[in-house]
Amino acid sequence: MQRRISLAVVGLTAALGAALAAGSASAASCSNTSSGFEAWKADFARQASAAGVGQRGLEALSNTRYSQSTISADRNQKSFRYSLDKFMEIRGSATIVRQGRDRKARNANFYASLERAYGVPAGVLIAIHGMETGFGRFMGDSEVVSAITTLAFDCRRSEFFKPHALGALKLVDRGSITRQTRGAKHGELGHTQFLPGNALRYGVDGNGDGRVDFYNETDALASTANFLRQKGWRPGQGYQQGQPNFRVIEAWNAATVYQQAIAIMARQIDG
Repeated sequence: MQRRISLAVVGLTAALGAALAAGSASAASCSNTSSGFEAWKADFARQASAAGVGQRGLEALSNTRYSQSTISADRNQKSFRYSLDKFMEIRGSATIVRQGRDRKARNANFYASLERAYGVPAGVLIAIHGMETGFGRFMGDSEVVSAITTLAFDCRRSEFFKPHALGALKLVDRGSITRQTRGAKHGELGHTQFLPGNALRYGVDGNGDGRVDFYNETDALASTANFLRQKGWRPGQGYQQGQPNFRVIEAWNAATVYQQAIAIMARQIDG
């Protein structure tokens, strides 16, 4: 649910800027409808190639389809407008906390190893995992590459999503995802719903199989912990509002009610 749409983009912006500079002055423009999508894709393919996207990524781009369901979801994000209490009720916070405590107890060594490596307590990772996908029960039904490419084309936040579209194409090149990989409506992927540019930058191989797979729980949670640590998580410091690590939770999701809910649930899970 990086419906965390203002999540900081630090990964591929420089590469995109170089690609844009190398592009044609008559570059195809964005649109708030599907009109012009194919022409825009052809232009974006040139930018992507200049940014280092390879043949597999370019082929995935050529086969993307404009996603009206993504645009509809982008225009209709109502839950973040609720009060904190209402938001937590709708998102099932009591269930997340109850199941989260069970998960922590069953996998204590795993979560302890992540905290040793990254300094992030189990409760924070579990709360994010539960909030994002119900602990992996539903990771989305939209094609990631088509969704993120549609948002890069859409005029509303084109510049924000272009680096993530490049990230998705590079993930295809690496074999981390394919054109058919499914995720959330805004192109978020895996157990904790990384936007593709962040997946490319912060993804780690948590289970040691030589591949970063965000649909593998171990890789996804290790990558989430790595993201938080790289964003400035201070081991041993608090993460409630007003405490040092709350600002790192803010980097995960821009919605205030989401940030508050994660901090509250994490504290309840950690006990």
